[in-house]
Amino acid sequence: MAKAVLGDVRLHFDELNKLRILDPEVAQQTIELKEECKAFVDKIAEFQKIVGNLIELVDQLAKAAENEKMKAIGARNLLKSIAKQREAQQQQLQALITEKKMQLERYRVEYETLCKIEADQNEFIDQFIFQK
Repeated sequence: MAKAVLGDVRLHFDELNKLRILDPEVAQQTIELKEECKAFVDKIAEFQKIVGNLIELVDQLAKAAENEKMKAIGARNLLKSIAKQREAQQQQLQALITEKKMQLERYRVEYETLCKIEADQNEFIDQFIFQK
């Protein structure tokens, strides 16, 4: 009967016969809820840690990919500049070949002229010797 009177005023005895304001069943549910909340918070913290590690890993991979991209762009630009240098060098060599061909033609004409002059002089010398 005393428990019923105390129950009406919302006072309860626990298993150790201590006077409590909360119903022991509600107190037990509260403790269970508290433990479940702690477990949930721990799982959320672990999830946040995993996500943080994942984000860090993705950032590292992004940086590595960006570095490789820059290396590839640099290599492509280097290839383009080498190709342009080779083209310029080829044009210079073509110009030099053309210049040397022209010089060879001048030397050939000069040689033919000198051969003709030599032949004329030899003929003149031969005529001069035969006239004496």
